[in-house]
Amino acid sequence: MIEKLQFMFFMLTGDLRDAAERRSDRGATAVEYGLLVAFIALIVVGGVTLFGQALSGFFSDLATAIGGW
Repeated sequence: MIEKLQFMFFMLTGDLRDAAERRSDRGATAVEYGLLVAFIALIVVGGVTLFGQALSGFFSDLATAIGGW
């Protein structure tokens, strides 16, 4: 009887430990996705800052060329 209780105790603690490890993995994944989104946003803002005026002029010239076409 004691062996069965010990077995059940170890199974329960193992399940709880596994559940805790899964939760921590999910949290790490959320942090990694957050960092990835922040990095992509930083690249987009940098690209718009660097090429914004040049693209605006390009599209204005293109609109003028198409309008006269």
